[in-house]
Amino acid sequence: METAEIRRRWLTYFENRDHTVVPSAPLIYDDPNLLFVNAGMVPFKPYLLGQQTPPWPRATSVQKCVRTGDIEEVGKTSRHGTFFQMNGNFSFGDYFKQGAIELAWGLITTSQTQGGYGLDPERIWPTVFRDDDEAFALWRDLIGVPAERITRRDENDNYWHMGVPGPGGPCSELFYDRGPEYGAEGGPAVDEDRYMEFWNLVFMQDDLSAVRSKADFDVAGPLPAQNIDTGMGLERMASLLQGVDNLYEIDEVFPVLDKAAEMTGKKYGAHSGHAASSSHPDDVHLRVVADHVRSSLMLIGDGVTPGNEGRGYVLRRMLRRAVRAMRLLGYEDVALPHLLPVSKDRMKASYPELETDFARISQIAYAEEDAFRRTLAQGITILDTAVADVKAKANGGSATLGGDQAFALHDTYGFPIDLTLEMAAEQGVAVDQDGFRTLMQEQRARAKADAKAKKHGHADTEVWKELRELGATDWIAYQSLSAEGTVRGLVVDGEQVAELQPGQTGQVVLDRTSFYAESGGQIADSGTITADGSTLKVIDVQRPVKGLVVHTVTVEGGPVTVGSAAYAQVDPDWRLSACQAHSGTHVVHAALRQVLGPSALQSGSYNKPGYLRLDFAWNSALSEATRSEIEEVANLAVRQDLPVSAQYMTLPEAKEWGALALFGETYDEEVRVVEIGGPWSRELCGGTHVAHSSQVGAISLTGESSVGSGVRRVEAMVGIDALRYLGKERTLLSQITGLLKAQSSEELPERIHELLTRVKESEREIARLHQQQLLADAGRLVNEASDVYGVQFASVDLGDGAADDARTLAIDLRQRFGNDRPAVVAVTVTAKGRPSIVVATNEAARRWGVQAGALVKVAAGVLGGGGGGKPDLAQGGGTNPAKTGEALEAGEHAIGSTVPTR
Repeated sequence: METAEIRRRWLTYFENRDHTVVPSAPLIYDDPNLLFVNAGMVPFKPYLLGQQTPPWPRATSVQKCVRTGDIEEVGKTSRHGTFFQMNGNFSFGDYFKQGAIELAWGLITTSQTQGGYGLDPERIWPTVFRDDDEAFALWRDLIGVPAERITRRDENDNYWHMGVPGPGGPCSELFYDRGPEYGAEGGPAVDEDRYMEFWNLVFMQDDLSAVRSKADFDVAGPLPAQNIDTGMGLERMASLLQGVDNLYEIDEVFPVLDKAAEMTGKKYGAHSGHAASSSHPDDVHLRVVADHVRSSLMLIGDGVTPGNEGRGYVLRRMLRRAVRAMRLLGYEDVALPHLLPVSKDRMKASYPELETDFARISQIAYAEEDAFRRTLAQGITILDTAVADVKAKANGGSATLGGDQAFALHDTYGFPIDLTLEMAAEQGVAVDQDGFRTLMQEQRARAKADAKAKKHGHADTEVWKELRELGATDWIAYQSLSAEGTVRGLVVDGEQVAELQPGQTGQVVLDRTSFYAESGGQIADSGTITADGSTLKVIDVQRPVKGLVVHTVTVEGGPVTVGSAAYAQVDPDWRLSACQAHSGTHVVHAALRQVLGPSALQSGSYNKPGYLRLDFAWNSALSEATRSEIEEVANLAVRQDLPVSAQYMTLPEAKEWGALALFGETYDEEVRVVEIGGPWSRELCGGTHVAHSSQVGAISLTGESSVGSGVRRVEAMVGIDALRYLGKERTLLSQITGLLKAQSSEELPERIHELLTRVKESEREIARLHQQQLLADAGRLVNEASDVYGVQFASVDLGDGAADDARTLAIDLRQRFGNDRPAVVAVTVTAKGRPSIVVATNEAARRWGVQAGALVKVAAGVLGGGGGGKPDLAQGGGTNPAKTGEALEAGEHAIGSTVPTR
């Protein structure tokens, strides 16, 4: 039974039993505690917590999930995968333990001809929480499972929670005995490879206030209603029904593995047993490829792009681990163009959008592989040199690569730390991970200090949950710039307070507000709140939990107290400029797609009054002509005075209507679609907009750049700010025209070309004179050469200059020595702040065993880098120009370890 059919049967079974089928939420979900959706219940969390009233008593879904905590275990076990699909059925205060158990047993044991999965009831082993006598009795007495096949387990195995405060409860897991060839007899407690877990029935009844570990938590009390949350691993059920050993061999994953095996010349399974613990390393690498390629496909499909932080780093790590695994299997050519289409073809049956969006997805993935291949070429050389150096210094003892060296590889060359760990371990060298993490934390702390103070310095989610229980904020930002209301809560440093004093900064929660809270790329409104004589300057507005709008304010006159009548007033000029920028973003996005094609999809945006930036899928820089065309299309749309409107509809209706969703955003069942000029621009959007496109004003593209593999960014000014920008450009152009004494700006290209030509000629003349000076000093350097164990050694540090200068002088000096006696020449130079060294040997030195490549590695190591080359001429470099003198001395001393005793 194919995985898509298992999925279809699940949804049909529960739909026929009064469950509403809910589509999968995107992998990127609006939850401050989660990087990705990691469980089927995540989209239902507000209902399970009682924060919102569920629209249905019963629901079912097949939710896309990603878990990366066990990424190092991928391929080594039959259970660990990064992307997976969780089949779930949910009850919100409807049926409870008995209903969940009966529904589960009915689906898995009903024959396949009657629409079930047809598992053998005699091979199913339920487990229950140690104190859950009710669940034990239901399995034994209602279902008829023998007591010896029902296992009681503790909190580590049979109590479920998300690892953070929220819903939890005892659970009952279902395991299937795959037979003695997979391991020892005795049930799940003995061997979880032989006995594979495939379904977890969570009896959600507790509200957890604190979670310290899997087994250590505090129960605040019961949930408002007893709920059911079950999760059946779709991939695990597929492995059982398809009779394969693990999830990597099912129909949605194995074709990628098989293609990787074909490309690398490996035969999967030839040297492995049934149990994952007996897997050959080649098979582990092939599984990593299959898993990570599929996971990357799904992540990019849901809007994640490779980066160095958060979700982007997870994607980058998986893509690079897949490429790295192919290299370990002996394949060093480009791999993803052969593998990603295979994964797409297998997954499109369940997710047809992968095929329609594959041009964008593949563009991003292939660009990341190209970037990584360049990183590998540079980073591997540097890492190998560093590893060799620490091993030499260890003199046969345990060697450790410094945290500063690992950080330099990551920060300077983009070499991921996990790859450093893997490659160092392969050569028997440890890495100072604590030192690396300390440096990373220091860097992130510096980079995020301002954003953290603004976004997260006010409180944790608990205080907002308490205020949300008082009611949702009546948000009227679309209808009005002002609102009368009441101060419902005040917060300082994460704690509720009764009042805020003049000069204090804190958070204010009103029962009604007209302020736009930052979302969808649009920054928050600016303005004031007045309350019983106090004046509050609004500096930020956020939604820390769903339904609650929080204003960060500075008290300019006060104090302000809880319960005070309040008046919220948005700065009208600020809002107008913000509307211009947000509508301008939609206009530029539509212009991009019109000029470049439908694959140029927006992957992120940011807009504030007068300014916008837009990230989109594209793998090459835009030409000046293309940028001009995009700008013209956008301004023509402005001139046409296109109507701008917003409509509400269900998400399926919006997609059918052709509305574009912004990647990374989470949408409710009912969504808002903003339309500009009919079908020309239709996007899901919660932002504020102008009424007609002409109100955007002028749009001036100010920049275009790369922000990641396969992702470009355009920036623009809009409205009066665009005119001001163009005015500054005009003034600058006038100044340049005057400086070059041109009659008009049309003459500037020719005048600048003439000027650059003269500059280049002057640079060449200076370089020629410099070369003559160097060669004039060559005779002196030969005469002053030192004797190192019979080898003539000449060295010089040229200081600042060009790398070619060092190479030219080294070759000239070597020729002047001739071949009567062994001679070595070493020349250092610092170009653009980075030192390099060139070593040359004559034929007599090479007959003695003195090799230029060996000497340059030693010297370049002192500079903090590496190098290599041929025995007669080699070059290296590093990062520390202050050590060029030490590098030359190190090269001289290294001669003594290579020449024979004479």
